[in-house]
Amino acid sequence: MNRLSQWGPVVLWAAVIFALSSIPSLGTGLGTWDTVLRKCAHVTEYAILALLLYRALGRELPAFLIGLAYAITDEVHQEFVRGRHASPFDVSMDAAGLALGLLLLHATRLTVQSQRG
Repeated sequence: MNRLSQWGPVVLWAAVIFALSSIPSLGTGLGTWDTVLRKCAHVTEYAILALLLYRALGRELPAFLIGLAYAITDEVHQEFVRGRHASPFDVSMDAAGLALGLLLLHATRLTVQSQRG
């Protein structure tokens, strides 16, 4: 697989995350549900990023660490967006998403292996 097909999806998805982080307010006006939806979005965004990073790197720990580094830089970026702020809690939600993505990868592999064997 060439580098573009390996890293293109990673860069594209990171750009989507960056674009979403650039929006001054993503509130839905749903109160508590707004918070729940935004935290679920963090987990989902970063689970996808973990899968794409794993696809590009072929190893879990580097995929997790690069994803975590991106999560931290994304929160720093949000500090400069009007109406947004950096949140260590959001980084923890992103880390949970990265871990979930990699756990889903393992669960899928185990299921496929058990079906073959």
